[in-house]
Amino acid sequence: MLSNADPQHDSDDLPGHDDALVAALTEIDSFVNQAGWGVPARLFALVNTEKLRESEPALAQHLVAGSPDSLSSIEQDEFHAGDDIEAALASIMWPDAVDGAAITLERVFLPNDVEDEIPADPAQAATFVASHPRRQDVRVIVGVLRTGEHHALARLLDHPDDLLSGTDLVPALEMALLHTFDPTTGDVAVSDDMAAKDAHRPAGPAGTRGDR
Repeated sequence: MLSNADPQHDSDDLPGHDDALVAALTEIDSFVNQAGWGVPARLFALVNTEKLRESEPALAQHLVAGSPDSLSSIEQDEFHAGDDIEAALASIMWPDAVDGAAITLERVFLPNDVEDEIPADPAQAATFVASHPRRQDVRVIVGVLRTGEHHALARLLDHPDDLLSGTDLVPALEMALLHTFDPTTGDVAVSDDMAAKDAHRPAGPAGTRGDR
């Protein structure tokens, strides 16, 4: 569920690494919008574009670094969130070459004033939320950096032209993604080859993403 943190509609005042992270998330948002709604969660590795150019010379001509902090987003096709996104993330440990990560997923939520009406039984709750006339479908894009920065974007199905942006917009998911960079929590290492193999064409100032 979205937090009550004050969302922003732009991020011009975010300095340094946050600028690169927000730019990468904005590019991922544009990318996933091409597939429409009703798609599973998607996971991306974020790699400094200049470092990726050096480590993958064959991709250099396709990678555009708008600044030294620019990030390239690389989709992880092997990721399957299942029914528990936080449990799926808890099993991941990124290699040192990865500077950050991002995840996109869709959720349904209800306004705060009807939360007390949601049944306690999970199956009944899912049916109640899905059929409620005030339900809201939202896509969130959460990104984190190994250095601790985190940010999220959110787009409502009913208001597709509005993009919410903020830190702690989806705090539980942001923390779960940050924990994938904690060596004491992850237990399934993502190989360097897996993290880098899907980089393709440039996605503007933020770098590149899987081109599908």
